[in-house]
Parts: sequence; C-alpha cells; structure tokens
Amino acid sequence: MSATAHLARPVYEEANEEARLLALEARYCSHGDTVHYSTPKIFDRCEGSYLYDAEGLPYLDLQMWYSAVNFGYGNKRLNAALTRQLDRLPQVASQYLHAEKIELAALIAQRAEASWGAAGRVHFNVGGSQAVEDALKLVRNAKRGKSTMFAFEGGYHGRTLGASAITSSYRYRRRYGHFDRALFVPFPYHFRGPKGMGKEEYGAHCVQQFERLFESEYNGVWDPKAGEAECAAFFVEAIQGTGGYVIPPKNFFTELKKVLDRYGILLVVDEIQMGVYRTGKLWSIEHFGVTPDVLVFGKAITNGLNPLSGIWAREELINPTVFPPGSTHSTFASNPLGTSVALETLRMVEEEDFGAQVAAKGAYFLSGLEELKRRHAVIGDVDGLGLALRMEICEADGYTPNKALVDRMVEVALAGDLVVGGKRQGLVLDIGGYHKNVLTLAPSLLITREEIDLALKLLDALLIRVTRG
Repeated sequence: MSATAHLARPVYEEANEEARLLALEARYCSHGDTVHYSTPKIFDRCEGSYLYDAEGLPYLDLQMWYSAVNFGYGNKRLNAALTRQLDRLPQVASQYLHAEKIELAALIAQRAEASWGAAGRVHFNVGGSQAVEDALKLVRNAKRGKSTMFAFEGGYHGRTLGASAITSSYRYRRRYGHFDRALFVPFPYHFRGPKGMGKEEYGAHCVQQFERLFESEYNGVWDPKAGEAECAAFFVEAIQGTGGYVIPPKNFFTELKKVLDRYGILLVVDEIQMGVYRTGKLWSIEHFGVTPDVLVFGKAITNGLNPLSGIWAREELINPTVFPPGSTHSTFASNPLGTSVALETLRMVEEEDFGAQVAAKGAYFLSGLEELKRRHAVIGDVDGLGLALRMEICEADGYTPNKALVDRMVEVALAGDLVVGGKRQGLVLDIGGYHKNVLTLAPSLLITREEIDLALKLLDALLIRVTRG
C-alpha cells in the first residue's frame, strides 16, 4: 500500500489500529529485547533512507538498523538477488552445498589474501553473536582450551553467553550467573583521555600501559618461565560501535599488534557493525595497517535482508586438520537466501569505487557536524570515519556527559513533528557511548548530498527544540 493510500485513510482509523497493536504487544510480546528502552514505535514501510509510519510520515533514518542496511531500504538490486534465490533454491540443509556459499567464501578469502597476503578460510553462521561464539571456539581450540580473552572497555560483541563475556557491560551478564569473562583494557578514547596529550601520543600511551601487563609474572597475565600468556586472543572492534563510534589514533593498532605478536596472542577483529564499507573500506581494520588472525562479519553483508554472519581465519587456525567437520553447527548457517544476497552485495561494491564515495560523503557530513558543534555548546565532540559518525552531547561545559538531553533528542526526533522547509518529518537516531550520551550516526551509504543537508537541518532544528524549546 502506498503512502498516499495511507494518507487517504481517516486519521482516527490509523490511531485506533496503532492503539490495538500496541495493546497486543504490551500483553503478548517479551520486553526482554531493546524495544522498550523508549516508547515503542510502529513503522509501516521503508524505502531508501526513510522509514514511514502508518500515516505516511517520513522519518530520515540515520542509524539504518544499527548499520545493517548500508545500501538503503528496498535496494532493488539486492532485493532482486533475494527473489531470484527464493524462486530457485530458497532452502537447503547446511550439511549440503550450494553454489552461492562456495562463491561467497572464495570471494571473501581471496579478497583477504589480496589485502593481507594471508591464506584463510570462511565459516558461516546466522547472527553476529553466533559468529563471535564460533571465533571463541576457534581461538580456544588453537590455544589448547584457554578460556580467558582480552577485550576493550566500551567494546560490544553480542549478548549470547560467550559474547557477553567479552562485552564490557556488566549489565548484560549480571543476572545469569558466573561464566568466563575477559580482561578489559582501556580503549584510546581521546576525547575523554588525559588533557594535553595528542591523539597519537595517547594511542602510544595506551599500548605502553597494556604492555606493562607482561613485564613480570606479578603483573598478572604472563608466565616468563613458560613463555606463555594467560589470554588466548584479543577481541577488538577497530572502531567501537555501541561504545559510541570511538575512532582510535592511526598508530594504535600497529603498535598493539606488535605486542600481541611478541606474546603469542591472536588478534580477532569484530567487523559486524563497521564492516562492508561503513568506514569507506570493506573492513574498518584496513584503515589501520594490521592483519587480523580472525575476522568476524555480519549485518550489512546481506543489507539486513536475511541473517548471515561468519568468520574469516588464517589457514593455520581453521584448516580441516585443526578445525574438523562438526566443530560448530547451526541449522541456518550458510543459508542460500543469505549467501546469495551477500554474494551480490560484494559484487556490487566491487563494480563502483564505494570507498571514494563513502569517504567523500562522510567528509561532507562531518564538516556539517563540525558547523553544528560551533553553533551548539552542548555538542562536546564530533568525529567520523567514512559514514560512521559521532556527536557527543554534553552539558553546556562541552564535556560533562548529558544522557538526559540525548534521551530527549531521540524522543522528540521520533515524535515526527520536526519542520524543515515547511514539511513535517521525523528522525531515527541511535544512542551509544560509555555514558549513553552519544548519537551514533550510520546513514545509508547511498545517502545523497541533499539528504545529508536535510539531516543536518533536522539535527539543528532538534537541538534548538530541546535546548531552547
């Protein structure tokens, strides 16, 4: 049904239907997911950079399903790939092969070998957390069952039991009893780092502090007599996602990788949120000059159409002699609908210079955010890499976190009554950050300059409303 058809309906009819659905949801749906962090909102359709409610009101989406829909809602090319597969081979058990799985694995592995000179293999699963679980199995297998990992403060890797153990938020673990948890290490979050220290200097400082853990057996993670570390691997996001789109100094990962290699610790890079050109490269770690031992991917590889995730790992970690048949299993792993769309996604991005396009749009958007920062004292920091952008909201001092104001911004944006150019619209925003005071902006990679201009105007109107209202 078109937006105009919706608008033709009496408003009371739409209101009554939404009230009916919300009443059913309140009674029969679990509140254990993230819907009830704020007032539940029902959307009716989507297209490009927009979601629409039942009245046909447009909401410009600046988070695109947590960066799962990098190529826009209703992308015709990717939808067509799904439809073709639906008509030919929509279902097949994961114990059998289909062409799309093989071609996709080869494409990812060949791309990794061309970029890093490292041979490897690909293993598929369904969701991001499940792929993280597979990565945990892989490194524990490679390191003789060691269950302790390093991870970053502010890091997020999912909410299954294993993934929760390496996600820094205790609230995701608190109610489920004891299980292995990571040793959490500070991430170089320069805006909230020591004053007077440059970004690169701070990156080097964080690596130096990490390496202190290996100075002697009494620093906690190293047995100098056995020459062995307690931790099997370091799970990282090259750019922190839920942590607030924190972008590290350029020198940080190259220096960190030297320490990990020195002490025999594997580097596992979680690209679930930042992968597939969100930052202007296929994988965000490619900006930082290091080669992972394991890489985890998901979300945008299917543009949110059908769940698919996976891991790429070095040959010595994943070859069949060390990771034999049955090492992991999921009924829907490597499902043909997901692999067909993912294969089309990777072919599509290779046909155009997506890197240059995303970099240019990101720079344009960031310059607009910097202008907003100059005009609004409550914006403490803006930063970005490609179209992974952040706006940190603070008190009037430009530093003290202001979670209440961000909550208010999201609520007002979702009310759908911002007016720009005489038109009423809404905004879809997402909150992240250590203090939940950061707007994490992940627009469609196909967003136009006009839509970026509109986004900046809507953000400006929103800031004026909540601060001067």
